[in-house]
Amino acid sequence: MSRVVVVGAQWGDEGKGKVVDIFSESADVVVRFQGGNNAGHTIVVDGKKYILHLIPSGVLHQNKTCIIGNGVVVDPGVLLEEIDSVKAAGFMHNDSKLLISENAHLIMPWHKALDHAREAAKGSKKIGTTMRGIGPAYEDKAARRGIRAGDILKKDKFVTAVRHSLEEANTLLEYHYKKPTLKADDIIAEYLKYAPRLSKYITDTTLYLYKEIKRGRNILFEGAQGTLLDIDHGTYPFVTSSNTVTGGVLTGAGVGPRAIDSVIGIIKAYATRVGAGPFPTELDDDTGARLREVGAEFGATTGRPRRCGWLDVVALRRAAMLNGLTGIAITKLDVLRGFRKIKLCTSYRYKGRTLEEFPSDAEVLSQCKPVYEEIDGWKEETKDVRLMEDLPSAALKLVKRIETLLDTPAVLVSVGPQRIETIIVKNPFR
Repeated sequence: MSRVVVVGAQWGDEGKGKVVDIFSESADVVVRFQGGNNAGHTIVVDGKKYILHLIPSGVLHQNKTCIIGNGVVVDPGVLLEEIDSVKAAGFMHNDSKLLISENAHLIMPWHKALDHAREAAKGSKKIGTTMRGIGPAYEDKAARRGIRAGDILKKDKFVTAVRHSLEEANTLLEYHYKKPTLKADDIIAEYLKYAPRLSKYITDTTLYLYKEIKRGRNILFEGAQGTLLDIDHGTYPFVTSSNTVTGGVLTGAGVGPRAIDSVIGIIKAYATRVGAGPFPTELDDDTGARLREVGAEFGATTGRPRRCGWLDVVALRRAAMLNGLTGIAITKLDVLRGFRKIKLCTSYRYKGRTLEEFPSDAEVLSQCKPVYEEIDGWKEETKDVRLMEDLPSAALKLVKRIETLLDTPAVLVSVGPQRIETIIVKNPFR
């Protein structure tokens, strides 16, 4: 029996989807514990690309129970479209294998309207939200006026909640943002159409997980986004609206700390970021453009081009500390093939001083300049490599250097986009 957490150790987009997909083969239950459809996991199986936004990546394996935990905010229309898409692709034959927490909050139309209105009002000071309504949904949750998945199954309660919450949202839209208001009857009619289909999935997932843990089942907790986007520990305010670190598992899935055996941090072999915010190793040059092109660095959810740069070890040390990493999975190593030199940022320069630790103040971080060490690159192809010792010597040296700098062993190295193009050093479930 093992319970494994997979989290992003950077600004998201680290390749968690592929890693979760691989480890899901050994899991019985796969749990998504935070975020919403602002995140996308891209998985390539037999040459075909699948992009998931809400359903855990374990859905691409037969007979795995997939759970959308209470820490997730759910757009029911998007979820049902994704269910249809997954089924059309030949997966999820058994509806009982998808469970949605009755306490997961719903994204409502006014959340998306407010998201759009606020970003437009910020002008050049935009945060870079995906405008999927994620932040406003979490706001309503914290303000105790949110609508939960279980509520949609209780018509009278749902209707009352919609009318109450929409009144305040419409006031903001009309008088503050000068935007069109929404009609309660339209929203109620739309969402009550979702209720019959959703009813088969909505349940007490916390109780279900407790029973599965008692049975000795293997459970994989799947994070979305990345550590540096955590609402408490990321580069605030350029962050997401949920806790993306390991601690988010406890509240977002409803399990105790003893339920976690190991934590795997996913690290892309270079760094990327989507949206605004400080990014010390960003390369606004031909090298950055090459990383973007070769690595296909465009958002799975939005299609936005990602900002690219060299690997930031200072930030990764912070991620290792926050998450209690027991292992790392390095993805997209193959993208670095052909570079004469590869750089690792091992410290920052800030106002004439050397910083060894990641600053918690985003304003300070924005003024930090990277201090690099260089490692020789390689020209050899790596996609057919399945053992660490068969990697090109320079690639192996890079992996070993990352392990040393983070004092954390690599359990997996991805050498290509396909599921099979992977070096598995240690399966945390075995």
